[in-house]
Amino acid sequence: MNLRTATTLLALTTSISGYAWAQVPPEVAKAEASIDAEKIRAHVRFLADDLLEGRGPGLRGSELAAKYIATEFALSGLKPAGDNGSYFQQVRFFGMTVKRDASSVAFVSKSGSPIDLKFGPDYVVNNPRHETVANIDAPIVFVGYGVTAPEFGWDDYAGVDVKGKVVLIIVGDPPSDDPKFFGGKALTYYGRWTYKYEQAARKGAIGALIIHRTDLASYGWSVVQNSGAGEKTFLADDAKPVVEAAAWIHHDVADKLFAAAAMPATDAEIDAAGRRGFKAIELPVHLKAHIESTVRPFESANVVGILPGEMKGKDQAVMYSAHYDHLGFVPGMAGDNIYNGAADNATGCGILIELARVWAGLKPPHSVIFAAVTAEEQGLLGSEYLGQHPPIPAGQIALDLNYDDIQPFGDPLETNVAGSERTSFYPTVEATAKRFHLAIVPDAHPEAGHYYRSDHFSFARVGVPSFSVGEGTLFAGHDAAWGLAKEDDYVAHRYHNFSDNYTPDMDFTSNAKLAKFGMELGWEALSAPKTVEWKAGDEFEGARKTSQQR
Repeated sequence: MNLRTATTLLALTTSISGYAWAQVPPEVAKAEASIDAEKIRAHVRFLADDLLEGRGPGLRGSELAAKYIATEFALSGLKPAGDNGSYFQQVRFFGMTVKRDASSVAFVSKSGSPIDLKFGPDYVVNNPRHETVANIDAPIVFVGYGVTAPEFGWDDYAGVDVKGKVVLIIVGDPPSDDPKFFGGKALTYYGRWTYKYEQAARKGAIGALIIHRTDLASYGWSVVQNSGAGEKTFLADDAKPVVEAAAWIHHDVADKLFAAAAMPATDAEIDAAGRRGFKAIELPVHLKAHIESTVRPFESANVVGILPGEMKGKDQAVMYSAHYDHLGFVPGMAGDNIYNGAADNATGCGILIELARVWAGLKPPHSVIFAAVTAEEQGLLGSEYLGQHPPIPAGQIALDLNYDDIQPFGDPLETNVAGSERTSFYPTVEATAKRFHLAIVPDAHPEAGHYYRSDHFSFARVGVPSFSVGEGTLFAGHDAAWGLAKEDDYVAHRYHNFSDNYTPDMDFTSNAKLAKFGMELGWEALSAPKTVEWKAGDEFEGARKTSQQR
């Protein structure tokens, strides 16, 4: 009996995986059962080792990680799906590192002394234009949340010309309790810092300052400071307009800026900007900045392998993705100076490699793609490039299942699959989760906007139905408060920090279980009578239709 015929049958015995009544062929159930938590552990242990120096894009450690993953793909038997018959899809980048001692940033008002800022405690900045020097002396315009959203009747740029000026922007979305208005408590893409820089550039601004506030950003200033401490990476071939200075400023620094403009304090201005009727205002303050940077042109590879499907004609492929990069290391720093990125995202890569191993023993009806992408921490850049240059047309990819930062906390009883409800595949996701005894739970921190912060978003933007497979906060043997406390502790003390290290006490049961869950979802999508689509009216529906016409 071949696999296509077997998909029409329901097994009458308990699944070999031990989680549920099987709804996959015996061969698939057997492969699924062979997913090994200890094999995932071994991959995580290596990828998070000091030898790989934090896997910074274009650096030695990143290249080691890419070659390791490509070797594992080859050992599994995947076919290369990169450039020139290789597993590597080379992406051209520019790395920009601010010379702190040679750079200066100050607020200059018509009256009063300049307010000089210190890189790190007060602000971080980078120059996306790939120029070694940027000199700015321009007025600052406060544009509230910096959002233009006609579908919500909201335009913070209405009635103001910001060409050649610097915009001051609040992080996050305009406040809402209505799910139909800026997603309610859930962050939309309008709230992401990437959108704010993009929109500022589209409006002709030469600089953008994002005001950080922990509750609105969903992470503390240390995350901003650490993420901006080293080299920032940009796509070399990106033709979109960009600002000359892309910066964050600390909440307390924003207080000083508003005080220099004789305006209320930051929190009061944030409250005012969240109400209808807000009008952008040009402050009687200039940003005066001299930014010197080193420019490093380099290449870093997405690692892509494919298991070709048996069916001829138009494909209905499934893609599994995870990013392998992290923040690298800080040269010359005393003590632990390596961002090892064990959870973020050696865990996702361990799952990806293990999935490749077990899938490669099967003959699926449609192709299965495995993509370990680079430069996620720099703004989803590797996956953005892969989405624009996929190994098969985007319209023939039915689904992307992404793994990012899967905490090794034990046996999960919940899964977070935010975004799946926006697709025609959701009833299958619900049924499969039930078979795995996984309760589907909403994002514990919807205000963090996780859907727009991981690589599946890059594929969604080109129309591919995409979401990440994650865990909730309830684990076997513990209550939900325990899991939430563990997650909060990770965000506060290890996320994007030097302490995200591999430790022997990590329990990779969670990673293995979610890998099995994802494998079953993948098979369901491959064997479905129709390809997966976005629901009518979804923000990505248009991109899906466009991709299918090509």
